[in-house]
Amino acid sequence: MKKLTTFAGIFIFATLLLVAHSAQAQEESKADQKAAKKAQRDEYWKNFRAYDKTGINVFEPAKEVPAAFDKVRVRVGAGFTQQFQNLEHSNGGQAGNNFLYPMTSGFNTAAANLYLDAMLYEGIRLNLTSYLSSRHHNETWVKGGFIQIDKIPFKGKFFEEVSKIATIKAGHFELNYGDAHYRRSDGGHALYNPFMESYLIDGFDTQIGAEIYLQKNGFMGMVGVSNGQIKGNIDANAKDAEGKEIKKTPAVFFKGAFDKQIDEKLRIRASASYYYSASSPRNTLFWGDRTGSNYFMVMEPEKVAGAKNSATSAAWSGRINPNMTRKLAAMQLNGFIKYAGLELFGTIENLKGRSAAETADRKLKQYAIDGVYRIGKKENLFVGARYNTMNGDLATNMKDVTVNRVALAGGWFLTNNILLKAEIVNQQYKGFSTADIRSNGKFNGYVFEAIVGF
Repeated sequence: MKKLTTFAGIFIFATLLLVAHSAQAQEESKADQKAAKKAQRDEYWKNFRAYDKTGINVFEPAKEVPAAFDKVRVRVGAGFTQQFQNLEHSNGGQAGNNFLYPMTSGFNTAAANLYLDAMLYEGIRLNLTSYLSSRHHNETWVKGGFIQIDKIPFKGKFFEEVSKIATIKAGHFELNYGDAHYRRSDGGHALYNPFMESYLIDGFDTQIGAEIYLQKNGFMGMVGVSNGQIKGNIDANAKDAEGKEIKKTPAVFFKGAFDKQIDEKLRIRASASYYYSASSPRNTLFWGDRTGSNYFMVMEPEKVAGAKNSATSAAWSGRINPNMTRKLAAMQLNGFIKYAGLELFGTIENLKGRSAAETADRKLKQYAIDGVYRIGKKENLFVGARYNTMNGDLATNMKDVTVNRVALAGGWFLTNNILLKAEIVNQQYKGFSTADIRSNGKFNGYVFEAIVGF
């Protein structure tokens, strides 16, 4: 009887082991199947920048061969951002019987973006991006939409060879001027940016046009043409300061880059961009953000035309508008180095142009350097510092003005889709006329931000 009991116990134990092993095998099989399905899905979305953490430090998406087309596929993405702000500002006194906007700490208006991507054919993708809520537009606005062709849908050896290195992008889209726009916050999508804000002079705009890319062995060349404005315009041409008709000419822009993963730890990138608009009723390259700044109401007047100011109408607080709307030539040089967890990103930018009310060109310069250290094997934690400065002439009565910004930031990715970050910022204004509310101005404090991106 004792032997029978022992045998039964061994049998039951062995059975439980087999059941546990079978369950584990099933779970592993399910995990493998899930990974295989994800890999298969990803094959259809080549040459695509992910909206989560994996999209960080992606500039122009790599040129890869997409999967064979079987049906139209749609991918939905989104970005959500909520901030808490505690900033203080001051200036040299009242300007024009007006004072700075009174502020206290509190939550800013939440922002949300919606992304729709459709795979229409093998190597042909359509994108539509909408701002569901933002500081400047609380209601839904379409940012833009474009079609991207990575495989030319014509038969023949020539088109097959060209498709290996060429990409065509056309529609109403974010211009690829400089590399800084790849690291900025965009409405509800603030996950790529280790800091709270964009540069002082923010080279970001959506225009109607087309870009052609050639990529091979780490080298990239791009040529583009656009209408030079954030929207379509069929209005009769306006007049300049001399009473002459302002002609509409296309804006042309170019970019060249070298981007190489040297070894397992070291990556190096360098790029140069140039944008030229000979004549425009209102060029918007440096004032084309329809969402607004992430520093709410800093250095803004309390009242405008006798009425209380608002975060919607004063949406670009803390930024500098070059106001070169009539004529513009801009060049941006960028360098990026990543060694293990350490990242360095630098920008040198020169602007020359004027508004319709001016008869002579002005010049502006901007410099910026970011240092970010990402901690851990998965780089889920990071700390960073940024220095950003601009100098030049903003208008006839504001020559040789300077603005400096220093920002210290840190963040934690809870998952690839969820980021918490914080920043301490100090910004100072020098050389502004006493009639300007920014004369001897400064603001400082901290901002917290919670972000979801997928």
